[in-house]
Amino acid sequence: MKSTQYFLLILGNQLECILSGIMSVNGKKVLHMDRNPYYGGESASITPLEDLYKRFKIPGAPPATMGRGRDWNVDLIPKFLMANGQVVKMLLFTKVTRYLDFKVTEGRFVYKRGKIYKVPSTEAEALASSLMGLFRKRRFRKFLIYVADFDEKDPRTFEGIDPKKTSMREVCKKFDSGQDVIDFTGHALALYRTDDYLDQPCCETIKRIKLYSESLARYGKSPYLYPLYGLGGLPQGFARLSAIYGGTYMLNKPIEEVIQNGKVIGVKSEGEIARCKQLICDPSYVKDQVEKVGQVIRVICILSHPIKNTDAANSCQIIIAQNQVNRKSDIYLCKYITIASTTVETKEPEKEIRPALELLEPTEQKFVSISDHLVPKDLGTESQIFISHTYDALTLRRPEMKRKKNDIYGED
Repeated sequence: MKSTQYFLLILGNQLECILSGIMSVNGKKVLHMDRNPYYGGESASITPLEDLYKRFKIPGAPPATMGRGRDWNVDLIPKFLMANGQVVKMLLFTKVTRYLDFKVTEGRFVYKRGKIYKVPSTEAEALASSLMGLFRKRRFRKFLIYVADFDEKDPRTFEGIDPKKTSMREVCKKFDSGQDVIDFTGHALALYRTDDYLDQPCCETIKRIKLYSESLARYGKSPYLYPLYGLGGLPQGFARLSAIYGGTYMLNKPIEEVIQNGKVIGVKSEGEIARCKQLICDPSYVKDQVEKVGQVIRVICILSHPIKNTDAANSCQIIIAQNQVNRKSDIYLCKYITIASTTVETKEPEKEIRPALELLEPTEQKFVSISDHLVPKDLGTESQIFISHTYDALTLRRPEMKRKKNDIYGED
C-alpha cells in the first residue's frame, strides 16, 4: 500500500461500505479500510451471542435456554429498508441481492393512550381500525387519494395547495384531520421524529407518505424489508461487489492519521500512506471536523415472548409518538430481539425510554448504550473529505428525498 494513489479512499461503517461498492462499479479506484476486525463499524451485526455479552461487559455467559451463541446475529443499530426506497433500488441495480436474502417485516404498530394498535395495511383494515373515528377515516381516505394522485411536476394535481409554500399544518386543516390522525400520518407514515414538519412546506411530507404507500404496494403486508441474517450482510455484499470491480478492502487496519493540507492528501496506516483525491468516512475518523448535536439511547432487549397486542408477529416495528408520552421526539421499537431507541432529551435517558421497555416486560437480558449524535461541520467541498452523520434513533433508513445541509448522502 506504500504511497499508492487512489481516486477514492473510504473509512467507516455500513453506509461507507455501500458507497465503496457503488463507486467501484462506476470504475473508480477504491480502497476501503476499517480499523475493526468486522464489517459495518458501529452498525455491525454481532455474532456469536457471547461477543455481545463481552461488548457490553455483561458478566458470565448467555444462559443455555438461549441456544447456541453462533446462531445469533444481533444488529447494534437496526434500520429497516423501505421496499421502494433508494437503498433497495441500489441493491437491485448493483445486483448485491445475489448475496442476500430479505424478509418482509410482519407488522407495524403505534402506541396510543397506553395501548398498541396495528397500523392498517389495507382499506378494509383502515375502516375496521380503532385508531380513528368513522368520519376521520373517510377524511383520511380522501387525503390518501390526494397523496396517491399528487405529482410534483403537474400543478393539476395540487387541488389549490402550493406544495412549496403551504405548510403541512394547513393541509391537515384542509382535510380536517384530528390530532390522532396527524400523529399517525406524520410519525407512522411520513416517519418524522418530531412535529417540526407541520410548519414546513408540505411537499416533502407528501412525498414521504407517497413513498410509504408505494413501498407497501410492492408486498402488500408491510413497506419494510430487512436482511434475513442481519444488517451485517449489507457491507459484506458490497465488499464482494467492490472486489469484483477492482476495489480493495482491508479489515483490522489501524488508522494513524488523515493527512491533509487544505485538501485531503491521504491516510497513514502502519507507516504507509494511501494517497487519494477524495475521502469518505464516518465521524469517528475525523473527530476534529464534526460536532455533537445530541445523543441517542438504545436498549437491546432479548425476549422469550411476543410483545402484547402485536398478533404474535415474529418481526415488527412499534412507534411511540412524542405526544403520547409528553416528549419532543418519538421512541422506536423493533423485535424479536427488541431494540428500543430514542433521542436523549434529559440527563436520565434510561427513564426516558421506560415507556417502551414497559411494553416488553419481562426481558431475558438488556444491553444499554448511549452514543453521541455527530454531524460534519461542513460539506467537505473544499477539503474533499466527506463525512457521514452518526446514526439517529429512527429504526428506518431515513426517507428524506432531498439533500440537506451537512448531509451528503440523502437517504442513509
